[in-house]
Amino acid sequence: MRERFHQVRREVAKAVVGQDGAVTGVLIGLLVRGHVLLEGVPGVAKTLLVRSISASLSLDTARVQFTPDLMPGDVTGSLVYDSTTGDFTFREGPVFTHLMLADEINRTPPKTQASLLEAMEERQVSVDGIGRPLPDPFLVAATQNPVEYEGTYPLPEAQLDRFLLKVSLDLPQRGEEIEVIRRHSAGFNPSDLADAGVRAVAGAEEVLAARRAVWQVTVSPEVIAYIVDVARATRQSPSFQLGVSPRGATALMNSAKAWAWLSGRDFVTPDDVKALALPCLRHRVSLRPEASMDGVAADDVLQGILATVPVPR
Repeated sequence: MRERFHQVRREVAKAVVGQDGAVTGVLIGLLVRGHVLLEGVPGVAKTLLVRSISASLSLDTARVQFTPDLMPGDVTGSLVYDSTTGDFTFREGPVFTHLMLADEINRTPPKTQASLLEAMEERQVSVDGIGRPLPDPFLVAATQNPVEYEGTYPLPEAQLDRFLLKVSLDLPQRGEEIEVIRRHSAGFNPSDLADAGVRAVAGAEEVLAARRAVWQVTVSPEVIAYIVDVARATRQSPSFQLGVSPRGATALMNSAKAWAWLSGRDFVTPDDVKALALPCLRHRVSLRPEASMDGVAADDVLQGILATVPVPR
């Protein structure tokens, strides 16, 4: 089962050069019932990455371009009047899928952003007082541009906290960029993943089976205490006005379990916690204005906390 997921990464690599961390982040989200926020400048293959993972896992996928005029019903679905029967019937929205790509999620107003809250947390959509369950597995992979703020609506803290991980997609290294251009020169078409050789190597059943295996990964009391100490240190840091909540600490533990399983172990080590600390916590903290004015980044503060909190032996 673990090899299937490693094969997914190899299949995605046929279409996406680099970005291994982002691929792993989406897989971890699937394994622990989480959601992933992908942040990067335009042109770093955020959308292509999600489409490639979906193709290699044979999961149903829906892509929604979040725009200022998008309405909540355009995402969740709505009641439609049937003139032949005289009744209202529910027409499912694109959220009823396994993997939903919410492209440029910060370009739609808060009302539409909030339409995803119930779906992300409760795995259901309530319309007309009736809860309609979503497929399982279900993951929201949302993208946003970190450098363009005009005409955007930043996600509120409550919604950011719904994302298991926030993964930053960096610009490729020189060698990686050469490979990207070489592939396009050879005729690579991002719209035709099958032509690129991307094939399905697993499906929804394999994802659910792997999820059950991840739950069996053990976390020692010492490592649990270490996770709690890291979370509490964010609340006591003079650079943060908002630290990590218990939900964030739980998310870090679950992410570390998935990473340990992918690494071939049935127990979590402190190194697993450190490996997932930044993507799992960076969006759950808020810098004080004076720290931001000094050019301090949340990742820098988190790195300092990881360097000072005692590691269990």
